[in-house]
This record gives sequence, C-alpha cells and structure tokens, in this order.
Amino acid sequence: MLVLLYVTATAAALRGLWSPCGLSMLSSLNPMSERARGHRFSATACWYVVGSIAGGALLGAGCAVGAFCFGRLDAPDTVGWALALAGAAVAVASDTGIGGWSLPTHPRQVDERWLDRYRRWIYASGYGVQIGSGFATYIMTAGVYLTALLAVVTGSPAQALTAGLTFGLVRGLGVLIAAPARDPRSLGAVIRRVDSWAGASAFAAAAACVAVATVAAWQLTGTLAAVAVAVALSAPVIVSGRDRAVGRRAA
Repeated sequence: MLVLLYVTATAAALRGLWSPCGLSMLSSLNPMSERARGHRFSATACWYVVGSIAGGALLGAGCAVGAFCFGRLDAPDTVGWALALAGAAVAVASDTGIGGWSLPTHPRQVDERWLDRYRRWIYASGYGVQIGSGFATYIMTAGVYLTALLAVVTGSPAQALTAGLTFGLVRGLGVLIAAPARDPRSLGAVIRRVDSWAGASAFAAAAACVAVATVAAWQLTGTLAAVAVAVALSAPVIVSGRDRAVGRRAA
C-alpha cells in the first residue's frame, strides 16, 4: 500500500505540471522574467519549492486526520484494499472520460497580479503553497484524489503526512524545468518541450491508477482477478492515449 501511495503521489504531482497553472509558472517564474524583476531565479525557485512543500504539508495534514480516524476503526486489511480498488477504478474512469463524466477539476489559477503587487518571497512561496496543496488549483488527474484516499487507508498519520510532503516537493521541483529559459527563444523551447510530453504524462498518471487497482484486486482475490482488472482498466487508458495522440497530430 505504501509503495502504491508514493507512486501515485509522484505521478499525480508530475501530471500537475501540464495544468494551466503549471505552465503559467514556467512562463512567469524563470531566469528571464526574474532577471527583469531584478531577482535571481535560484532564490525565487527556492521560495517556490518551500511554499510547495508547505502546501503538501497541508494536504498531508488533512489526510493524516483521515488516516488517524481510519486506523481507529481497526478495519481488516481487505477493507483498505477494497477502497483502494474502488477508488482506482473511479480514477481511471474519470481520467479516460468513461461515461462522459469526471471528478471535479477545480478550474482555478493562481493570481498573476501577485507578481506586481508583492515581494518575491510572498508571490513565489504563495504560488507554491497553492500548487503544492493539490486541490487549490486545476486538478489534472484523478490520481490526486486517489493519493488522498490511499493516504487515509494506510491508517498511518505519519505516512499520510509524508505522502503529502512528497506530493508537494515533486510539484515544486517542476519549476526547475524553466532554468534554461534565459531569453524568449529558450523559454519557447522549454514550453514546447514540456507540451510535447503532455500525452505521456496523462498516460503515466492513468497507468499509476491502473497499477493500484491491479494490486488491490490481487490482494483481495488473487492473480486471475488482478489480470481481469488490469485488462479491463488498461483498455480505456490505451484508447484515450491513442485519441490524444491522433488529436495532437490533427492539430
């Protein structure tokens, strides 16, 4: 369960880089833009990462409360695995659009006016807190919800908090991708390179959810059920990935 938790948290955090907020951070917080503001990018990036870790701590603290309550129930392991299986299946359905629905994506971006209104440490760390908390801005994958669920069903407040910190750290480190952007041309190259990996990031996030469901099914009923779940959930992920690839080529 812990391995699945950290894999899911990492995949979900990485996927967040392709949100409007994630891309906005790359275009707003980079060596070129910070030099124009009279700041060093390295210091700005540090404030951003610190803020993102703090945001992850908020996420982890909330999950830790849930984990404490779940642990007090003293439920058998099968309950945790059943919840993980159900949550992962819902996450895959949401990410692939099965049935034409999805979990709430919370379409909210950070306020770019902060860049002109506040000192560097405020806007950089403030953006980081919002990004690192997972639910304050765009939610690009249902893996974020699944991360919170898995953190709770571990029944360990310490592990839940650590998972939140891991999520926040990974989200925050994404800003370092902008490090080579020292002029408009290199910034454009960074944005195009990141954009080219959008489909792969979506596939990886959904694949992590499939892995959770597969392992949960194996833990509950054995190998045959795990294979059946893996095949059933992998099919929409593959089709969705193929459709995205076709759409990008058409565009």
